[in-house]
Amino acid sequence: MAAMAAASTASALVAVRGWVHGEQQLLRSSGLHNANGFVAVKKTSVSVRAQAVAAGEAETATKAESTSDPILLRAVRGDTVERPPVWMMRQAGRYMKAYQKLSEKYPSFRERSENTDLSVEISLQPYHAFKPDGVILFSDILTPLTGMNIPFDIIEKSGPIIHKPIRTAADVAQVRELVPEEAVPYVGETLRILRSEVGNASAVLGFVGAPFTLASYIVEGGSSKNYTVIKKLAFTEPQILHSLLQKLAESITIYVRYQADAGAQAVQIFDSWGTHLSPADFEVFSLPYIKYIVENVKKTHPNLPIILYASGSGGLLERMATSGVDVMSLDWSVDMAEGRKRVGKDLAVQGNMDPAALFGSKDFITRRIHETVEKAGRDKHIFNLGHGVLVGTPEENVAHFFETALNIRY
Repeated sequence: MAAMAAASTASALVAVRGWVHGEQQLLRSSGLHNANGFVAVKKTSVSVRAQAVAAGEAETATKAESTSDPILLRAVRGDTVERPPVWMMRQAGRYMKAYQKLSEKYPSFRERSENTDLSVEISLQPYHAFKPDGVILFSDILTPLTGMNIPFDIIEKSGPIIHKPIRTAADVAQVRELVPEEAVPYVGETLRILRSEVGNASAVLGFVGAPFTLASYIVEGGSSKNYTVIKKLAFTEPQILHSLLQKLAESITIYVRYQADAGAQAVQIFDSWGTHLSPADFEVFSLPYIKYIVENVKKTHPNLPIILYASGSGGLLERMATSGVDVMSLDWSVDMAEGRKRVGKDLAVQGNMDPAALFGSKDFITRRIHETVEKAGRDKHIFNLGHGVLVGTPEENVAHFFETALNIRY
């Protein structure tokens, strides 16, 4: 933005001076390209009037750039928008016929998510079909683990498998710091292509797993129903778990920055299993590490919107709201109007229609959409489901969801 303003200022100065004769028009001052590719012109004496004209043009350019930002970003920062931006968690996935067809050809989830061409194609399938206001990277929260010396696989219909669960201090010592450029270059490549394809028509979204959620998979060895292994570690040898959580927090901070630098315009943190902790334990084993990520990302990327989502988080909303994130994503078990009051007026909110409502009639879906938007109010709201779209959801109902939401006007 500063570079664009500088370019606009230089252009105005040239016009006011009347440099219109031959080489003088370009060479009266030496033009040098800066790192952003814009020409920076050295100024000589300029009248007060010329400075005022230049400042006016720079301000106009800044305003134009601001209003051209994707509606999702404008809504998050509290700008006046004509409608709530809308996207859908898991919008690229198994309910889409195009995705099902691609999966038949490429049955491995890791291949689909770690091959740049496939990841781009899958990420863009719902964008081309429905034109959501957010295009989220097709990937997995476990993707960075291999770069941390934690081998894993994702078995179709079974879920993640951690080949060597981490449960001792010696195990934790083997965990390496993530170097995304080396471990997951396809993530950066996918994000760069998505930004190029989408432009500012939609916001490109990255995502990561919260440290406790990642640790749950790593310690349990995969998915779990009761999380007894990680809870036993937390309650008997907490120093081992804290050591692992800190390493995860440091690497996820690096990963968020990497995604932002590659093109992600906002990043969502999923703490899928943090809600299996009691409120007191959430404050010890999950919240401090989310805060660490947010605080340290904001040091280098202060304007990057960070969204926090945890399914079943009704009992933790007030605690989650202290994490420093910009957006709280509410699940469907929380009344949207009540949730807004609980997290405070300064935070943007996301959500929170029950994904099962998409199995209803189109009239029913329409009513639920309008009810949710009305309860959220017109400020700082991203319309979404309260969880990812469910397998088996009729694709035509997803189309109706987006068509209805995109046509709402405040």
